[in-house]
Amino acid sequence: MSPDEPGSPAADVPSLVPAVEIVEVAPRDGLQNEARVLPTDVKAELVRRSLDAGLRRIEVTAFARPDRVPQMADAEALLAEVVGDPRLTAIGLVLNRKGLERAVAAGCDEITAVVVASDGLALRNQGADTAAQIEAWHTIAADARAAGMKASVIIAAAFGCPFDGEVSTERVLEVAKGCLDGGPDELAIADTIGVGVPRQVTAIVGGLRALAPEVPLRAHFHNTRNTGYANALAAIDAGVGVLDASAGGIGGCPFAPGATGNIATEDLLYLLHRSGLPTGIDPAAVAATGTWISEQLGLDRAPAMLGRAGWFGSALG
Repeated sequence: MSPDEPGSPAADVPSLVPAVEIVEVAPRDGLQNEARVLPTDVKAELVRRSLDAGLRRIEVTAFARPDRVPQMADAEALLAEVVGDPRLTAIGLVLNRKGLERAVAAGCDEITAVVVASDGLALRNQGADTAAQIEAWHTIAADARAAGMKASVIIAAAFGCPFDGEVSTERVLEVAKGCLDGGPDELAIADTIGVGVPRQVTAIVGGLRALAPEVPLRAHFHNTRNTGYANALAAIDAGVGVLDASAGGIGGCPFAPGATGNIATEDLLYLLHRSGLPTGIDPAAVAATGTWISEQLGLDRAPAMLGRAGWFGSALG
C-alpha cells in the first residue's frame, strides 16, 4: 500500500503539488566537504544505488579547481562511469565558462550554475562579486543552450551569509531578477549555512513566483539548525516542486564555515510520503545507501535518522 492510497496513514492529507521531485546531491554536495576523498568507483556506486532506489536527477559532480575542491578532482572520470545509464539525468555544478565546457565534454545532461547572493561568500567561493557572477551566468546560460543542454541557476546564501550576516528578501529578489534575465530552465534557492526559517522561505518563494510564475522553482536546504525539513515543507506549500537532498544527510560547503548538514534524502522521503506527497522513490533503499556511504566516509554513523529509527506505519512507497 502506498501512503496516498485509501486506508494509509496519510490518505486524508491533501497533496499540495501533484508530485515532489527530489534531486540527489550526495555525490556532489554530500562529498565535497568531507575530509576523506573517495575513489571514483565508490562514487559511481553511490550514483547507481541512488538510481536503483528510484532517484533520477542526480547532481553527479562539480567542475571546480582540483586544488580547491579535491573531492571533485575526478569529475570527468566519474561521469564516464555513469553517463551510459539510461535512467540517469546527470547534473554538473559549474562556476564559470570553463566548468561549462568540461561539463559538456563529459556528457552532462544539465548544468547548475552558482550565483551567491552575498558578496562576502561570492568572493570567497568564486573570486568574483555577485554582479560579476550574474554576468557570468548569462554567458553560461547562452552557451549551454547553444550546446543543447539545460541550464539552471542556484542562488546560494539566500537566507544568510557566514561573512556578511543577514541577507534580505529584497536582496535575493534583486539577484533573482538578474538571474532570470539569463532565461534559466529552473531557478533554485539555497540555504547554504542552514540559517533560514519557514517565514523566510514563504517570503522569498512568494517573491520569486511573482517575478516569474512560469519558471520552475527548486530549493536546497541544510538542517544545520534543525530547520531544514520545516523549510522544505514551507517551500512546497509556497509552490516549489523540486527539492535537493543528500543520502545520509552528509555534506556541506567547504567555503562557508559551519555549512554542515544537508537535509537527508531518506528523512525527507519519510516526511513527504507520510504527508501524502508522492515521490516514487524507495525510502528504505535510500536509507541503506545513506548508511553505506557514511561508512565509506569513515563516519561513526549517518547524520540521517531514518536508517536508525526505521519506518513507522505500513507503507514505505
